[in-house]
Amino acid sequence: MAENLALQVENLSIAFGGLKAVDNLTFDIKKKEIFGLIGPNGAGKTTVFNCITQFYKPDQGTLLFRGHGDEVTDLTTRPVHDIIRHGLVRTFQNVELIRELSIIDNVLIGGHIDYKTHTLSQALQLPKARAEEKRYRAEAEKILENLGILDRKDMLAGGQPYGILKKVEMARTLMARPKLIILDEPAAGLNDSETLELAKMIRKIRDTFDCAILLVEHDMRLVMDICDRICAINFGKLLTIGTPKEIQQNKAVQTAYLGVD
Repeated sequence: MAENLALQVENLSIAFGGLKAVDNLTFDIKKKEIFGLIGPNGAGKTTVFNCITQFYKPDQGTLLFRGHGDEVTDLTTRPVHDIIRHGLVRTFQNVELIRELSIIDNVLIGGHIDYKTHTLSQALQLPKARAEEKRYRAEAEKILENLGILDRKDMLAGGQPYGILKKVEMARTLMARPKLIILDEPAAGLNDSETLELAKMIRKIRDTFDCAILLVEHDMRLVMDICDRICAINFGKLLTIGTPKEIQQNKAVQTAYLGVD
């Protein structure tokens, strides 16, 4: 695996009941790259990142990920609950937050994998547990400040505007110190101004937190605006990989995704 790569996907395939959802797909994502994955409904986009995060175990293929400490791991050998420990995190199309908790408590959940004190120490609030809690709370506040919502940290997640909830979910992923974030249609449900703000936030996260981003999105304006490279697929097969300009000019993409004959 080349030193400049965060993720290398080779010959990825998976079938469901004889239907090939992903068919011999190969692509790579560079460090600190914003990489788009596009395709029409049913193209296999969600299946691809479910394979990357090991929600699905692929029938064949290699998934090499460069995580913390530049350690390279074959994700196919790891259980799903272990993936986040290597620095690979994802968001969900539907916001998955605990509405009865405050915003900062929702964010702190994202750092649970790094907690060193055991459950009893935390329950009894022993000095070591209190010190660790203080350290992680300061880190969470810094992330919320970076995303412009520190002033809401003590408010309940329930009842917040949808755009704010998206930011809280993003802040929670950043608590895991990711090397690669998979964003599942982050613009879904956002209006035009919120989408523009989302684009700025994604760029800022890439630059500030030194991580790559895999963007799965239907909003082509967002994809073309922020992605360094884009992978277009259809029926689980690769159509092409290129810059936004190259993708826009590609006849196969225009036919399959943009509806151009």
